[in-house]
Amino acid sequence: MSAGPPGAATLRRADGHRGRGDGRLRRSARRRLVRPVAPVSGVTVVGLDAAGAPPHPALAPVLAAAGLVVGAARHLAAVPVPAGADTITLGPLAPALGRLAEAADAGVPAVVLASGDPGLFGIVRRLRAAGLPLRVVPAVSSVAAAFARAGLPWDGAAVVSAHGRDPRAALNACRALPLVAVLTAPGAGAAELGGGLIGWSRRLLVAEHLGTAAERIRAVTPEQAAAETWADPHVLLSLADGATAGPAPADVVPAASAPTDGALDRATVGGMRADNQPAAAPAGGWALPEDRYAHRDSMITKSEVRALVVARLRPRLGRLIWDIGAGSGSVGIECALLGAAVLAVEQDPEAGATVQANAAAHAVHVRLVTGRAPAALADLPEPDAVFVGGGGVDVLTAVVARRPERVVLTLAALDRVAPAVGLLRAAGYTVEGSQLSAARLADLPGGSIRLAATNPVVVLTGERQ
Repeated sequence: MSAGPPGAATLRRADGHRGRGDGRLRRSARRRLVRPVAPVSGVTVVGLDAAGAPPHPALAPVLAAAGLVVGAARHLAAVPVPAGADTITLGPLAPALGRLAEAADAGVPAVVLASGDPGLFGIVRRLRAAGLPLRVVPAVSSVAAAFARAGLPWDGAAVVSAHGRDPRAALNACRALPLVAVLTAPGAGAAELGGGLIGWSRRLLVAEHLGTAAERIRAVTPEQAAAETWADPHVLLSLADGATAGPAPADVVPAASAPTDGALDRATVGGMRADNQPAAAPAGGWALPEDRYAHRDSMITKSEVRALVVARLRPRLGRLIWDIGAGSGSVGIECALLGAAVLAVEQDPEAGATVQANAAAHAVHVRLVTGRAPAALADLPEPDAVFVGGGGVDVLTAVVARRPERVVLTLAALDRVAPAVGLLRAAGYTVEGSQLSAARLADLPGGSIRLAATNPVVVLTGERQ
């Protein structure tokens, strides 16, 4: 339960139960809770409800006092702009920022109209960066409206944007996490993201025309999304198959006065991390002991080496990592624990099954590609970083041809180090390397302790210039 406003404690007896108290005091407290935002000089940013509800009561007084009103054409048409107020229809933001700054300096109240919650990937960030004095009155965001229309909880969702930025980061978030909401843009919407998710076990919910009579949510596969033309703007919800149960691809028309067709009514969402952080560092850490993974014949990257390899790969939300010669999958899984999307390439089907079992045990999503590199790499999406844990010069040649930002190798045989360094440098990478030799504590009879050496390994890192 959230705490009440200052003074609210006076409405509760010392024993914690509510008493009758003074009716005037209770009415006064209620008035304090519901009083509208008073008109002030400066800039008031008001969100118009993405779910189609009437404007917030605070809009009327600030709009009546405004000398300048800024918004998209559809927003300006949706509210009663005062006859004496100047208006700016948003296209490029720079001219509006100049006029808003002039109004603020002159003490002229200004109103900026925006969609939904303007603090969520909205105009508030740009206005704050311009140094404008702001008061924000949010409405329901398009993301909240989309989840509400679908009847799904979203406390474990990651919210990302593909608007005005490289959409690959949003795409990789959908590849990595079980529940993601994407704010789309023309050319970076459900069709493009769906095309990039083919091969991943995902179900997509596309919310179009939110807050209008034409609003619609469709549950589709990535292949279906890629083949469609979608209305802009729309919101995309990406759900891993393990996070949903039951909804079949179907049209859903979620009018407030009518039930859906049932395609989403059976959906359940899980996969939320216990610490409520969908892409934070794992609570259990990384560079985990080998016994935290199933593996055979000690074919696993040792934890001391894995710590450096993962650090060099720089996994995070929005990046795609290839783990070639995955073996147990420990490197890729720890990258996934840190929020990255991961493709594990393994030629041995039995080892591939181990990768999948280990990923499930650590509650992360790793896409497995069973095949022999370099041929298995041909149709994979472009990586940000690649770990080469197996394969020869031909595999490394195929990797650098794809021009990832970083390439990390582990080599046990010294005669392979110089050719690998030469190949990376010839491809335009700067190279650094280290030999790691770890000795672990081991018990001896009688309570003594010795050092047990592990096999030395050379770790090479190539960074694209």
